Amino acid sequence: MMALILTQLDGAFSLHSSLTLVSGLMICWGFCNFVMLQFTTAPYGRYSRSGWGAMVPAKLAWFLQELPSFIVPLLIVLGRYEEFHKMDIHDKALIGCFLAHYFHRTFIFPLRIKGGKPIPLFPFLVAMFFCSVNGAVQTYGVLLRNSEIRHWCPHARFYSGILMFLGGMYINIRSDVILTRLKDQSEGTYKIPRGFLFEYVSGANFLGEIVEWIGFSVACYNVPSVAFAVFTLCNIGPRALHHHRFYRQKFEDYPKTRKALIPFIL
Repeated sequence: MMALILTQLDGAFSLHSSLTLVSGLMICWGFCNFVMLQFTTAPYGRYSRSGWGAMVPAKLAWFLQELPSFIVPLLIVLGRYEEFHKMDIHDKALIGCFLAHYFHRTFIFPLRIKGGKPIPLFPFLVAMFFCSVNGAVQTYGVLLRNSEIRHWCPHARFYSGILMFLGGMYINIRSDVILTRLKDQSEGTYKIPRGFLFEYVSGANFLGEIVEWIGFSVACYNVPSVAFAVFTLCNIGPRALHHHRFYRQKFEDYPKTRKALIPFIL
């Protein structure tokens, strides 16, 4: 759907201009969410509550809402295969990184959910819409880069960004596994997460995902990837703070030195 919208916009504007416009709207959306999340919590997961529409089972909701971020890039690449085939290997790697993240989010992460709370319909539909938009924007953003890396400076930037992305993905997945195992042992109650980066921050999984998309933006070096990194930080940064507050209120013995999102700092 979003690919079709961008194609139609291309008739009135250049595709570059369309991507810049959508990226700007994404940044504004992220900042609006950041402000709103200073006063409330996003109504899913442990903060799920009535008043936001019918409830969707957690596993089904996560699968369906993340799926567009995997399917849309594939459809765009298949539709422009000749262009993709001629792309520099670095650009192909960027699309591969994006697909790798969302393959895990779509097909593996939902299967690991143990007794997750249902997600209200409204945030579910918003998440699905965002994933559709972002899947198209990030893919077209990389396709339009079409840049062969020849000099040492962009070469270093690309590989440092990829290392950040892979490191963040590792942190994110390992942290999710720790949380999943904690739920296996908790019999429906919350426990203090321990081990790995949870010894330093309450939102280790969120930290990993933020690092991922900052690394992706460093490697891509384009407006859409920066917009996505900003959006991610504005949305799940506050959620890490909410989790930190939740743990501190619930557990009297919660580690005093543990921070919310950034080790030793915040």
